[in-house]
Amino acid sequence: MCADCVQKEYPERGNTCLENGSFLLNYVGCAECRKRDFVLITNRTQDDDDGEEIVTYDHVCQNCHHIIAQHEYTFTVVDDYQEYTMLCMLCGKAEDSISILPDDPRQMAPLF
Repeated sequence: MCADCVQKEYPERGNTCLENGSFLLNYVGCAECRKRDFVLITNRTQDDDDGEEIVTYDHVCQNCHHIIAQHEYTFTVVDDYQEYTMLCMLCGKAEDSISILPDDPRQMAPLF
């Protein structure tokens, strides 16, 4: 992973968890070849381990194949919620939780 290729290491992304793709606004260019071109995704793996889906891949420079960052995305169901996380030097860190019920109990207003 290369801190010189990114504007900010692990930027806070709120609840935006990317299973695929790149956060190009944080990419300043390749520190190896000094070019700012497309970022490729390589070495993508997807594992389902005990109910948890884990997706990992590398962000690499299109020109010299320098590894810019390693991306990890997880998805799991805990109780009545879908839990998502993302950790990547380029794309940032984020978490999200969405209810699988029609009405999210956390969003409901008290009746009295």
